[in-house]
Amino acid sequence: MTTAPGGGASTAPVRGRSTRQRAAVAAALDEVDEFRSAQELHDMLKHRGDSVGLTTVYRTLQSLADAGDVDVLRTNDGESVYRRCSTGDHHHHLVCRVCGKAVEVEGPAVEQWAETIAAEHGFVAVAHTVEVFGTCAECASGNGPGAGAGPSAAGRDLTER
Repeated sequence: MTTAPGGGASTAPVRGRSTRQRAAVAAALDEVDEFRSAQELHDMLKHRGDSVGLTTVYRTLQSLADAGDVDVLRTNDGESVYRRCSTGDHHHHLVCRVCGKAVEVEGPAVEQWAETIAAEHGFVAVAHTVEVFGTCAECASGNGPGAGAGPSAAGRDLTER
C-alpha cells in the first residue's frame, strides 16, 4: 500500500493532462468506499457509458497514488486495488480478510518505533506503510457482507504478505 501525506479530497487534481477520461476515473473512485481494482473501475465506467481505456485507468490511478490521493493495497496474487483516501494525513489500515473492509487508523506508537529503529540503524528520511489484517466485527459475527463466502467476498485474497 502506498500512503502519502496530502490530498484525500475528491477535488484533488490528477497529474498529467486534464482530460474527461481522467476526470471520469477520479469521479468513479469518489463513488466507492471499498478498494477496487483498475479492471473493476474500468468495468464500472464502461457500464455507465464512459469511454475510458483500461490503460488510461491504470495511468490515472498511478498518478493519484503518486500524489498520495489514493490508498493502494496489493492482493496476494499481486493485483493492486485502490481507494480514495478519506484523510490527507499519514495513516495505516485495518483490513478485513473476509469482506475487504478497510478502516483508516493513526498509529503514533508505530510512527515513533519507525523513527527509533531507523535512527538506530543510521537511516534517515524514512517512510513506511502498515496494514493490519484481521476479521471485522460484522464478518466475525456472521452478519457481514462476506458471511459464508470464505476469504474475501470481493473475490480477492487480502492477506498479509
